[in-house]
Amino acid sequence: MLLVCVTAAEQVTATTSRTPTKQVRQPAAPTAVAAPPVWVVGAQPLPRRPDGYGVVRSTPDALVDRRLPSVDRLDPPAPGTFESTINPVPPQVLARSTWKPTCPVRADQLRYLTMSFHGFDGRVHTGEMLVNADVAQAVVGIFGRLFKAGFPIEEMRVTAAPELDLPPTGDGNNTSAFVCRQTRGQARWSAHAYGLAIDLNPFNNPYVLGDLVVPELASAYLARDRQRPGMTLPDGPAVTAFEAAGWTWGGRWSAPVDFMHFSANGH
Repeated sequence: MLLVCVTAAEQVTATTSRTPTKQVRQPAAPTAVAAPPVWVVGAQPLPRRPDGYGVVRSTPDALVDRRLPSVDRLDPPAPGTFESTINPVPPQVLARSTWKPTCPVRADQLRYLTMSFHGFDGRVHTGEMLVNADVAQAVVGIFGRLFKAGFPIEEMRVTAAPELDLPPTGDGNNTSAFVCRQTRGQARWSAHAYGLAIDLNPFNNPYVLGDLVVPELASAYLARDRQRPGMTLPDGPAVTAFEAAGWTWGGRWSAPVDFMHFSANGH
């Protein structure tokens, strides 16, 4: 009989060699979370309808509860303070506006305002506006009340002439007053052409007539019972401030309904 001797060391080696090596799992690399896309206003032209407006489309998700940051074009005011100026329109401002000699007001009948406003970004900014000289002081008083109430405004700048000929994009939200143009769908001058009307946060407060919505992507804001910042509401700070100054709100009209529009002459 043949005896095979196995030493203790050999037994340990043999046992160890039969044990499968334990694989150590490395922690998985964290999955990168993509930041939500930044909406670039004016970057996506819409096809035109026969009436010249853009085709009305549903509101993009990024704009359903619109809170875009404001761009500072003028130095912001001191935090928490309302600052304003009223001056004749500087030549360089007039040159970049929509004014021309055929407008129904002379350049010296307009005033250049700068006013503080709260942005949707939680910061304070300085905006600019052209208005009729007869209402300049009243407009400053109205926007002073809006500032005190914390009412947010996305943008407040003078409308430039080239903007009137740009393809419609349906996402603008500039609060403005003087624009030398005719009333929508009519052959008479708009109250804006006299500097006697203001459109406040147009995207948050669209114009609607039949199947037309302006801005054309703002349909989500036709649901006025879903209250969101920057909206003009019957008992809200914006409507209260304008109507206390004797201005008319287009949100009370039957057709068209113009939630953005406030006018000193009722038009």
